[in-house]
Amino acid sequence: MTASSYRLDQKTAEDDAICERLAALGPIMRERAIEWARINTGSWNRAGLDTLAPQLAAAFEQLDADVKLIPADPFDMVSDTGKVESFTPGPILRITSRPEAPVQVIMSGHYDTVFPAGTFETITAIADDRLNGPGLADMKGGISVMLGALQAFEAGPLKQKIGYQIVITPDEETGNFSSAAALTEAASSGAMIGMTYEPCMDTGAMSGGRKGSAVFDIVLHGRSAHAGRAKEDGRSAIEAAAHLVVGLEALNGQYDGVSFNVGSIDGGSAINIVPDLAVIRFGARAPDADAASWAADQVEALYQRAVARDGISGHLHGGFYRPPKPRNAAQQALFEAVTETGRALGLNLEFVDTGGVCEGNNIFAAGVPNVDTLGVMGGRIHSSEEYVILSSFVERAQLSGLLLNRLADGRIDVKTIKNLML
Repeated sequence: MTASSYRLDQKTAEDDAICERLAALGPIMRERAIEWARINTGSWNRAGLDTLAPQLAAAFEQLDADVKLIPADPFDMVSDTGKVESFTPGPILRITSRPEAPVQVIMSGHYDTVFPAGTFETITAIADDRLNGPGLADMKGGISVMLGALQAFEAGPLKQKIGYQIVITPDEETGNFSSAAALTEAASSGAMIGMTYEPCMDTGAMSGGRKGSAVFDIVLHGRSAHAGRAKEDGRSAIEAAAHLVVGLEALNGQYDGVSFNVGSIDGGSAINIVPDLAVIRFGARAPDADAASWAADQVEALYQRAVARDGISGHLHGGFYRPPKPRNAAQQALFEAVTETGRALGLNLEFVDTGGVCEGNNIFAAGVPNVDTLGVMGGRIHSSEEYVILSSFVERAQLSGLLLNRLADGRIDVKTIKNLML
């Protein structure tokens, strides 16, 4: 039998071979993820990001690919003092292989975490098959799985059928503001399908449709005064912020699928001084473009109402930085192909729509269908209880390995799936 005569849920001889190679790579995939997790790479920890980036580059040089570290561009951020400042994250890892191959794939991941330096930095065994540690699931484990799958695939006979571009970013947890252009460029350079290595759920469930996401900062300025002697001369920025926050939270439930969350209010000083500064930081999620437009209009209206108050001025910073990634025909066809491939490994995969966002949103916006939770199994991400399931390294790498085989031998018709995006 030729490979094309096998169903997606059946294994060829090369499928069995790549699974064996990945089983042998299991200890290596786990150990390098642990070593990478020992280096703190909080999104704002430039020293940690600069330390890990060349180690990642060295690891990916094991592939038959061109590996480069590209300096990231600075992006604007609002400080706690209300000023717009510039921050430059660590370098972007760009990897290119076989651009002439008939099937082109974009793969992505991130090496930053949400944990600042000096916070969550220990790795602890919490069960026979589980480790607790920063970024083990989200997503240094996923990067190791991606590399393992490619190593095993390139050791097989189908190597020349697939070319790929990989973008590994230093700023996903803060919005990919520096690396978004690199993701779009890679996705727009002939990519037919995308593979991103965010962790799946600890049940093995994967993300289906994703909402779009916005980050906003509103800075309000008032006028300070002595709260005892001349309260009436002051104009409280915090009072104006409080009204604005109540308005923002009241938007929840007004438009189907749209949500707002105020994360923090900074400002003020001593209790005997009318506060002349408040910084409101909040996010919004929307299921589609119309919903995102509605949400942005509501934020603008509330901001204008705040600065119309006597003695209050300010500025609005941010917006929808990641577009929605809905289930369309292309996405659904890809999910079905992944589900069938999983059955060849005895997996019963399901795709669950989520309000979370990731680099898969960026890749989808560039016109490329993608599956974005191919990483390890784990849970409690973004908390000090984050854990990874160790046995999932081999299982998830084997899933990627079989997907690569099917893309290469034609059992997954990538051109048809990509055309469904049109």
